[in-house]
Amino acid sequence: MPVSRAEQREATRRALLAESRRRFAADGYHHVVLGEVARAAGVTKGAAYHHFDSKAGLFRAVVREVQHELGERVATEAERYEDLWEQLRAGCRAFLAAGTDPAVRQILLVDAPTILGWDEWRAMDDESSARHLAEALTALAEAGVIADQPVEPLARLLSGAINEAALWIARGGDPQTGEQALDRLLAGLRTQE
Repeated sequence: MPVSRAEQREATRRALLAESRRRFAADGYHHVVLGEVARAAGVTKGAAYHHFDSKAGLFRAVVREVQHELGERVATEAERYEDLWEQLRAGCRAFLAAGTDPAVRQILLVDAPTILGWDEWRAMDDESSARHLAEALTALAEAGVIADQPVEPLARLLSGAINEAALWIARGGDPQTGEQALDRLLAGLRTQE
């Protein structure tokens, strides 16, 4: 059965994303050569430039993909619970645990803030994980589980703390100790019952 041009383009794009993701996670942005990625993906360097304009453009697409998957992973873990508080804890723990994933560690936590710049990296984080966190905190405040307060600064503080803890775990910190610290931090948010 013949393959359409659109299907060929998408297959080329997917192959480039998969190969570059593997290399960015294993070697870091600065050690990846676009021509080698293209060759390993079975396409020409010109095809890589056609789809992504540059190595930075390819990296940006990989970051979006990893960021989206992480946001979905966090949401899936949170949705396993009915209780709003347990949803928050599960989502935060899932993000923290992601620090052990080589793609998350190298691509999102180490390279993305530097390569893309802080503002772009934060905007991508806002579109995925941070958005879920703000929604969870809003629901908790509305339910009276945490104090009624402006959610945006609280979400940013908590997001920053969790990002730093995930990076700490990625660099060899003990995941269990990180989880315990997270639980103590979150417990401080609860209103007295």
